[in-house]
Amino acid sequence: MHHTLAPITAPIPVRASSTDDPVELLRFAIDAHGLGAAALATLVDIRGGAARALGAHMAVAADGRFCGYVSGGCVEAAVASEALLAMAQGRDRTVKFGDGSPFFDIVLPCGGGISVAIHVLKDVGALRHVLDCLERRQAAGLAYLPGQQALEPVDPLPRAQWLGQDFVTVYRPRTRVVLSGQTIEAQAVARLAEASGYDVIAVAPGGVRPVADIIDPFTAVVLLHHELDAEAAILEIALASPGFYIGALGSTRTHRRRVERLRAMAFRRDDIARIKAPIGMFGPTRDATSLALSVLADVAAARLVAYA
Repeated sequence: MHHTLAPITAPIPVRASSTDDPVELLRFAIDAHGLGAAALATLVDIRGGAARALGAHMAVAADGRFCGYVSGGCVEAAVASEALLAMAQGRDRTVKFGDGSPFFDIVLPCGGGISVAIHVLKDVGALRHVLDCLERRQAAGLAYLPGQQALEPVDPLPRAQWLGQDFVTVYRPRTRVVLSGQTIEAQAVARLAEASGYDVIAVAPGGVRPVADIIDPFTAVVLLHHELDAEAAILEIALASPGFYIGALGSTRTHRRRVERLRAMAFRRDDIARIKAPIGMFGPTRDATSLALSVLADVAAARLVAYA
């Protein structure tokens, strides 16, 4: 591909925020388009190692502001510059960085190479569709059609990938954590989960009935009770739900008692096996903060496995 130098008057790329939340990136792109012009850059090819997954985005405004990441931070300013050129020319472009790239001065620390497709937004209807789906906690797909230089909504695929001549990006709702337990451990998990950008819903004692309505496939159920009786009602609802993670506090001995109770209630072995107990990725822990880190690491790992 032929690359031209930006004119002296071109805006200087400036990072507007450090977010990599797709919802915030798409909102930024929609707002920037409303103010004049915007481009959406998408990671569409990885050669060797890479810091981001296929489908990672950057959004770039006509004034040079940008957000998002397509690497570990080493090429983003260059991508923004290419996006500004694309906007000035009114044409999409695909640019290679690292291995196989014409930019010899840009070397990716991972030693690999990436290709980034830069689309100059003509309208934002497809982006609004994605945001609407995520607002309803539904997965969404967005196809980039290089031949038509267009975006269009599509059914979500299992992962971001090329589908023929088009590249499909997949978006899923943010992780929801349904948290049950009036314990110091529950308070620590709630604090860290909120800081991690999760949608945290604390369930009060007796507030069982509405819980079934809020546990969707992108929900982790975290039970932090010191008595099996206290968790019983919500655990039954969680086992009947599509939640991707169910974890419960307690020792190995406590979990054996939990399993016996569930078997006596005619729960299937496969359902019972969904429960992660003792809860957490590492343990046993002896303080609330360590437990919270262990639980949320486990939730994050389970989400990656469920939606790789």
